[in-house]
Amino acid sequence: MNKAQFIALLAPHFDNNKKETARAVDIVFDSIVRTISKGEDVMINDFGKFKKVDRAARKGRNPFTGETIQIKASKKVRFLPAKALKEVISGARKLDAAAKPPVKVVAKAAAKPVAKAAPAKKAPAKKVVAKAAPKKAAPAKKAPAKKVVAKAAPKKVAAKKAPAKKK
Repeated sequence: MNKAQFIALLAPHFDNNKKETARAVDIVFDSIVRTISKGEDVMINDFGKFKKVDRAARKGRNPFTGETIQIKASKKVRFLPAKALKEVISGARKLDAAAKPPVKVVAKAAAKPVAKAAPAKKAPAKKVVAKAAPKKAAPAKKAPAKKVVAKAAPKKVAAKKAPAKKK
């Protein structure tokens, strides 16, 4: 799953607003990166731990030539999965049903009680005046297409076959 697919998966939880979803995902990733770059660990319960690790300088071997080379010291990020994540991956633990996005409830107007009284008087009919639709600008005229004269293909001359000899 890439970032765009992740945003599309989360969008229903944000009223299908992909812009807000992308912003939220960017904030989460940015917060994780900034915290790790400070040297602090990021622990997410039931998921895992992101940790900054310093690797010391060491000697290595060039696989093509076989010569010994010096590898510089570096800083890496290590992810340590939580026990719950390991159990889900191994199949020892089942996942709960995925969280569904909240359903919007639209309040409907309460039905008015129907009174069985005398029939209502009819209001005088109003004249309905139809407004003319605004005229659209005429489309620009296209230049007439140039006719392309195709050359006639040379006719193939069928070779006459000699009549078959009768025995």
